[in-house]
Amino acid sequence: MRTWIKNPLAVFAEDAAGGIVVEDNRIVECLANGSAPKSPCDREFDASEHVILPGLINAHHHFFQTLTRAYGPALNKELFAWLTTLYPVWSRLTAEQLADATELALTELLLSGCTTASDHHYMFPEGLENGIDIQAEVAEKVGIRVTLTRGSMDLSVNDGGLAPESTVQKTDVILADSERVIGKYHNSSEGAMQQIALAPCSPFGVTRELMIESVRLADEFGVTLHTHLAETEDENNFCLREYGCRPVDYLEGVGWMKDNVWLAHGIHFNQDEIKRLGSANVGISHCPGSNMLLASGICPTQELLESGARIGIGVDGSASEDASNMIQEARLALQIQRLRYGSKKITHLDVIEWATKGSAACLGRDDIGSIACGKQADLAMYKLDELRFSGAGNPLAALILCGAHRADRVMVAGVWRVLDGKIPNIDLQELMARHQASSRKLIQMH
Repeated sequence: MRTWIKNPLAVFAEDAAGGIVVEDNRIVECLANGSAPKSPCDREFDASEHVILPGLINAHHHFFQTLTRAYGPALNKELFAWLTTLYPVWSRLTAEQLADATELALTELLLSGCTTASDHHYMFPEGLENGIDIQAEVAEKVGIRVTLTRGSMDLSVNDGGLAPESTVQKTDVILADSERVIGKYHNSSEGAMQQIALAPCSPFGVTRELMIESVRLADEFGVTLHTHLAETEDENNFCLREYGCRPVDYLEGVGWMKDNVWLAHGIHFNQDEIKRLGSANVGISHCPGSNMLLASGICPTQELLESGARIGIGVDGSASEDASNMIQEARLALQIQRLRYGSKKITHLDVIEWATKGSAACLGRDDIGSIACGKQADLAMYKLDELRFSGAGNPLAALILCGAHRADRVMVAGVWRVLDGKIPNIDLQELMARHQASSRKLIQMH
């Protein structure tokens, strides 16, 4: 099946003003203005009212947290206090609730123009040992690409961490399940719809043994590694107190300064640490919304990029950012980064690049993240037909500056998953009712 998406209003690609030809799951032609496909197409779509981006890629999230958005007792707190307030609630999470949370998060992401999502799931209380299996099943139903990171915690409050004892697992249990889910779900081939990464939660949530053994497993099975790092000064102080070193030194000491590693947040680095991260080609998922709401700080993106690090964008947990919307997150990245670097150094094109190609690089993928021949046919298409866009000049700039929040059409692997702003196979009202019921039940259980 060949499809010509023709004459877009604007497109984030080189020499594609005449449109894009998709054959099965790949992009096979990018057409200059006035050009026609080399061979006939089975169908055409007039995109003259659409701005086309590569499908957005979410490099860091916690799907389960959609159940505790704007949770009263956790409002107006910074990270450690926020976590210790919410951990007891999350410790009651059930399989049914995780399924509802995952479906709602993926649906929300897809409607925002996101075609690939990475989730960091680290809550495995009793009864939720198959959490990754649940997420894989839901992702297949929604039709979105995912990197499901097998998160973990083996350091409880009794051992000097922050999490309740009921939320942590034994190290050997974590490693055995990590190997299991890699074998069952990880697909390393081009165009993979599901991949697995290993993701010990954070320096204050796991033991050194787990960090070291996760590297060994990742190297053995060829998967990537992910963790939170340098999100707050509290974390720096924790590492100094418990390990006698700063987080980057800790990371290096456990063998994580590698190019198959990407970190969430990456805020509180000094200049030497930035150079070392860049030399190792480590990836950083910038999470601007969460960092602002929890008052964590601002990721030093420019210094990291100049050092050789990769920069992507993640929406982070929906109990700190409180939304799962990738195009809105790109706008937040523009705004907060301009506060740090000025309006000349950070452009709308920069943040689109981070939310697409940059995030793909963080996930270790080169088959997605850009519109070019041979790439996967993952596309996000937006109309500028709302009040917020009236009078806008540059269409690509308008998406970011005027605050686009919902895609009109989204294609994943050559399949239309969003049509006219709707997902054909998902009843949003039924999903929200089910998700709301799960949220209420989780909070009442606590």
